[in-house]
Amino acid sequence: MESLAWLKQRVLDAAQHQIPLRLRGSGSKDFYGEMARGDLLDVSVHQGILRYEPTELVVTAKAGTPLALLEQTLAECRQMLAFEPPHFGAKATVGGMVAAGLSGPRRAASGAVRDFVLGMSLLDSKAELLRFGGEVMKNVAGYDLSRLNVGALGTLGLIVEVSLKVWPMPAASETLWIAMDAANAIEHLNRWAAEPWPLSASAWVDGHLILRLEGAQAAVSEAANRWTVIEWGGALRWVLCSNDDASIREQVRAIGGHASLFRSLDKRHPVFTPLAPAMMALQRRIKREFDPLGIFNPGRLMPSLDVNA
Repeated sequence: MESLAWLKQRVLDAAQHQIPLRLRGSGSKDFYGEMARGDLLDVSVHQGILRYEPTELVVTAKAGTPLALLEQTLAECRQMLAFEPPHFGAKATVGGMVAAGLSGPRRAASGAVRDFVLGMSLLDSKAELLRFGGEVMKNVAGYDLSRLNVGALGTLGLIVEVSLKVWPMPAASETLWIAMDAANAIEHLNRWAAEPWPLSASAWVDGHLILRLEGAQAAVSEAANRWTVIEWGGALRWVLCSNDDASIREQVRAIGGHASLFRSLDKRHPVFTPLAPAMMALQRRIKREFDPLGIFNPGRLMPSLDVNA
């Protein structure tokens, strides 16, 4: 049986018998989010690159396609996924990448996963194939529902196909390692924040600032000779802490942000910051519209979002 037909049948059977499904690609991100309940549905059987137009900077792949294969195919044409998705495993899949919505070091410079998803196809809880977006850079047909599924951890439906915008690889790349204390780094941050330097990734670790410069050779060379700056993207921050998650969440909430628990040995702490009542009500409405039977990854994102919660 063809892989898509097999997936449809599994979803249909689950819906008819009210059996929850635990959607899984390679399992490389099983550590992320809460533990889903239900029968395992292996999406990795549905793989392959369907269409790739290097001149159009667009690629479409099945959800079970190995991420490494996609990146290798793009690299052969000197192209890449600009958001630099983390793999967390040799067999990470395209569908898992989109479902988790995790971006890598280039996120602050280029954008997040959702910014590069042009369209997708997914199976709803009736095993009907829904298509959102397309394979064009601009879509004016209304709200882009494909983005709604980025980071939803498979709770709204089974992603089966994704179209992505890709970028050309930079002509030059150079990494700088600079000894610098935090106060000095912040001072340089404020001084250089408005400058158009070709910074694509950065980290501050144990008194050292690490910068990656990418772009035209002349721009990279100039920046490498003059740069002294600190991470300032503002889109993503990492904190290694003991167990005071409530304090961290409160501090972040006070300045308009939110904190998510990426990894922890202590499973008692919630992964995601609880939503405000109005936002939770909206999220539940979305969940009921996409998955009224509650069969897709129950408990995976937030247990309180489950249809039967």
